[in-house]
Amino acid sequence: MASRRRLMGGALGALPFGLMSWKAEAQQRPTPAQPPRRPPPRQEGAPVATPVGNVDVLARQALIVDFETGAVLLEKNADERMPPSSMSKLMTMYAVFDRLKQGRLQLDQMLPVSERAWRMAGSKMFVEIGQQVKVEDLIRGVIIQSGNDACIVLAEAISGSEQQFAELLNDYGRRLGLANSSFRNSTGWPDPEHRMTARDLSILARRLITDFPDYYRFYNERSFRFANISQDNRNPLLARVPGADGLKTGHTEEAGYGLTGSAMRDGRRVVLVINGLPSMRARAEESERLMEWAFREFESVTLFRAQDTVEEVPVYLGERRTVPMVGGRDVVLTLPRRWRERLDVKIRYQAPLAAPVARGQTIGELQIAGAGVPPLTLPLVAGADVEKLGLVPRIPAVIGRWMFGA
Repeated sequence: MASRRRLMGGALGALPFGLMSWKAEAQQRPTPAQPPRRPPPRQEGAPVATPVGNVDVLARQALIVDFETGAVLLEKNADERMPPSSMSKLMTMYAVFDRLKQGRLQLDQMLPVSERAWRMAGSKMFVEIGQQVKVEDLIRGVIIQSGNDACIVLAEAISGSEQQFAELLNDYGRRLGLANSSFRNSTGWPDPEHRMTARDLSILARRLITDFPDYYRFYNERSFRFANISQDNRNPLLARVPGADGLKTGHTEEAGYGLTGSAMRDGRRVVLVINGLPSMRARAEESERLMEWAFREFESVTLFRAQDTVEEVPVYLGERRTVPMVGGRDVVLTLPRRWRERLDVKIRYQAPLAAPVARGQTIGELQIAGAGVPPLTLPLVAGADVEKLGLVPRIPAVIGRWMFGA
């Protein structure tokens, strides 16, 4: 059995968690007639997608996610298929940014305006039929001005028609894991089959930020002037919440008012999705209130670094007597501030391990729980290779094991 004293004296014991409970549970293997067989490696665990916060929400659908850890801070009807309105323009921009990244589009490339794009109703950047418009201007027209006309110009340039472009969006959606999304156009124009969920929008927002850091900057621009018409960015977070830098609003009569937003403070980013609000004012107030709540009530804590030794695990018939058990990656949790000291951590493993042991081999698991903390199970791996003893050195080890259990 691994001792509590050894555990607390290692890398974990140095963490500033106050009254947090640490427990190491090692199951002693029985003395074997032959070297014991190792159990099959455990599959990597993942955070349980349950909300760890509780706050009243006016929106019909809502989801708040910590960007780095993926922790769900709050959710309401997050998997309900809903009309995303102009928030689905995030998917259009994903396709455009991917074409730019591949070199299949250029920011200074000029694209023609078709009659269909020119006639498109709703929010517009006011392109003219037959006009040639720079891709960079069209991007700003979509992101800042929410221009439906700009979306169609880009869609037709990439796929030949908006219908074919919608198929491309569905293909991207499948690849990104947007399990409950279906796209019928590039704009979010009302269509009974054009649907997304708050969870899918959060996934898409996180991928936009991660995959296209060079282009995400467009979402933080406050205004854009085209055709002698200046329009402000409709995202209320940019003016109301420190650190806000994206993403996209939406509104239709069926959907209500919605917003997919993101903000970053002190190295921590939060993504918020809300929809189904009754007015622009309600959207602005609700998004500000929920974003401030997420930053105020939660924090990201590095439990330990990738190569920090969690425990030294005994090895049977190995060239080393023990092998360091490590996380293999940085373990960062999003925790409610007022429950931080109630975190309960258990380490489970079987000992001794039978040599050989390979670096990166799963040899234990870390179980995290506590009041207000979503349960989490993470694999722990060997931090070094341990070769099996040769035949001659192995003999006294086997005899000692049989005679003394050591």
